[in-house]
Amino acid sequence: MTNEKKSIIMQHENIIEDYLTEPYWVVDILPKQVPKDSHGQYFTIEKYYLTPEQSERRCRQFSDILIKLNCYEDMDVFHSSEQWVHNPHPQTLSDWVQEQKPLFVVMKSADTMITINGDDTYMTLYNPSEELLTVVSALATAEGLFLWKP
Repeated sequence: MTNEKKSIIMQHENIIEDYLTEPYWVVDILPKQVPKDSHGQYFTIEKYYLTPEQSERRCRQFSDILIKLNCYEDMDVFHSSEQWVHNPHPQTLSDWVQEQKPLFVVMKSADTMITINGDDTYMTLYNPSEELLTVVSALATAEGLFLWKP
């Protein structure tokens, strides 16, 4: 790997790490965090929602939120290609979410980052403004999902 490529990867990692220290909200399949002493069967239900059929549905919900959000904000998306892609085509973005690999979406004008990991039932918004939270909340609700702060 060339020094230039290593430098670019380090810059990407620094951008991502900076956002990971910011306050965050989640878009989730549940309306609030499940307490540790819950009497329900959280892990069994989580396992169900991680089955291929449910994962595909959830990924479609997440990609629909991102695609619609891109109508309001420019996005730079960091995918496994080790490069940022500015405003990827909606089908490309949807395909990346369906791959269920880590995905980082930075909206510079909103100073926000969204992360999605394929083995999670939620996506995370770091440093969202009130205005962005309003839009994401409406989009999440339309998809049958919930927005909440841990």
